[in-house]
Amino acid sequence: MSLLVLKFGGTSVGTPERIRNVAERALRLRGEGHSLVVVVSAMSGETDRLLGLAHELQPRAEGRELDVLLSTGEQVTIALLSMALEAYGCPARSYTGGQVRILTDSAHNKARIRSIDDSRIRGDLEAGRVVVVAGFQGISEEGAITTLGRGGSDTTAVALASALKADECRIYTDVDGVYTTDPRVVKRARRLERITFEEMLEMASLGSKVLQIRAVEFAGKYNVPLRVLSSFEEGPGTLITTEEGRVEQALVAGIAFNQNEAQLTIQGVPDQPGVAYRILGPVADANIEVDMIVQNVGADNTTDFTFTVHRNDYEKALGILERVSSELGARNVAGDTKIAKVSVVGVGMRSHAGIASRMFEALARESINIRMISTSEIKISVVVDEKYLELGVRTLHDAFELEQEPTGQSTDR
Repeated sequence: MSLLVLKFGGTSVGTPERIRNVAERALRLRGEGHSLVVVVSAMSGETDRLLGLAHELQPRAEGRELDVLLSTGEQVTIALLSMALEAYGCPARSYTGGQVRILTDSAHNKARIRSIDDSRIRGDLEAGRVVVVAGFQGISEEGAITTLGRGGSDTTAVALASALKADECRIYTDVDGVYTTDPRVVKRARRLERITFEEMLEMASLGSKVLQIRAVEFAGKYNVPLRVLSSFEEGPGTLITTEEGRVEQALVAGIAFNQNEAQLTIQGVPDQPGVAYRILGPVADANIEVDMIVQNVGADNTTDFTFTVHRNDYEKALGILERVSSELGARNVAGDTKIAKVSVVGVGMRSHAGIASRMFEALARESINIRMISTSEIKISVVVDEKYLELGVRTLHDAFELEQEPTGQSTDR
């Protein structure tokens, strides 16, 4: 008998009928001999509805009371799912995050899990019950309800799987796995049988929205096997795990992309120590995350400093740069919101040369100009004009033949 932690998002539990479908899926797995812990999100649209109510009364609602409000969404779902299971004759018990004692820090609206008391859950599992836990929430040392931020239910599921030493954590979504790229952009995109934690973390950070970054980080840190599956159809999904057992590693696992990028450049900055800090320090103080950075030194002892931010932060960052430009005596500040980032990701890059040149050659054949380049051990990212985004993704998908299964398939443990 194995222990599985299942997580169902808001779409999967969006209606009573879909909640019944979740109950039926759980019953089938229980019938196969698995012990089950089911983590659920609020019904689709419920968190936004609650936020709307809060903002009607307090436009900048945040902190403790907002967490008290938002946590009620998952409380509704756990009760309904437990009722559905019991209606089928399956013993079930629901728990809020506080009842389980998912202990977090005190950072309301974006808390982080510190520890989990699994004694109640283990007792219910030994008694033959399906345990249903509210995702997205916990409790602080002071006894206050906390929430983990958007996508926190994924993190709850992985944390519970780690604490319980579950055999697998299964994340059910509206897609049937992780693909080599977005199938809406490349129709021949292929579902991956498995992908490493490192690759999935890069894909998630670079724009793939299948899994939350925090959940992947947690799973990789504690080596929790993750599987992404569809809530609406049967299938093997995609296993996210370590590199162990791989017979042959594909050079590139997938192509990620992000349209929500903006580029900023401060031109003619004096080329002297501390300039980078004087530019980026105020940006960081404004809680704006910087992604890619390029600095070019000219012959006149000045430098052009270019970086990218999320498009939502563009106007705020531009205002900061204009103030900094005046202080530094820079020539000009320029910006562009019509850019996109395209990335190739794969742990196979560690042991194979020529990935970058192959990527750049493919883009050059389509006359796609590269504005910025960023690399890590297992990824290469480029910034291009937004109008070339989909062409660039399709071009790279073809160049690395990602529609084909890699030779020498892995063997699951």
